Amino acid sequence: MSATALAIVGARGRMGHALCSFAEENGFSVVAAIDQGDDLIEGLAAAKVTIDFSARDVSPRVAARMAELGRPLVVGTTGLDAAGNAAMRAASAKIPIVFAPNFSVGVNTLFWLVRKAAAVLGEGFDVEVMEMHHNQKKDAPSGTAARLAEILCEARGLDPAKDVRHGREGLIGARTKTEIGMHALRGGDVVGDHTVFFAAQGERLEIVHRATSRDTFARGALRAARWALSQKPGLYSMEDVLGLR
Repeated sequence: MSATALAIVGARGRMGHALCSFAEENGFSVVAAIDQGDDLIEGLAAAKVTIDFSARDVSPRVAARMAELGRPLVVGTTGLDAAGNAAMRAASAKIPIVFAPNFSVGVNTLFWLVRKAAAVLGEGFDVEVMEMHHNQKKDAPSGTAARLAEILCEARGLDPAKDVRHGREGLIGARTKTEIGMHALRGGDVVGDHTVFFAAQGERLEIVHRATSRDTFARGALRAARWALSQKPGLYSMEDVLGLR
């Protein structure tokens, strides 16, 4: 079977390098390795599918171009604003887009486990989310941590914009029953650690995922790209790719 033509946007970043390294063994041929200063329009036209790990101001343009071409897209860029998210939804009406904050099989199992734990444990448990990443990460909290907060809010009928509390300082009073704490740590070369704490009187449950290599994210994104090739237009997550929904 011939290799599938793949474009990588953000090719000179950490994830871009990993994707280029593992593309061939996963049945892809990198026909365009695109980064800042490269021709986005021409490069994307050469590919049957694109994986984008670029920047919040670039990914919406990538999605719009792939929608014009009618070809699937995998997006791992985090920190998109409301306009960026709207651009993804608009493009997904024309093409399949796998848009996920994390492509690790383990992390997406974490999402599933946290959803189940929140349902089983109920409102008697206080919930906190903590993440740690390398000292070069530009956005906070991580997209994975933000997705964990969304899942917890969905399970409890809360509003992420109102009920997620980012860090604590000063005389803040007792913790409310509805808030979900969010804490971002930065240091060294940490690839990605995420912990969800469920704490009640007399007991505490911690669900932890630690990534020690970006290889798992790259292989997951390539798996998503292969899956997207046979899907109808729509906005999908890695949980869809893995059959966890």
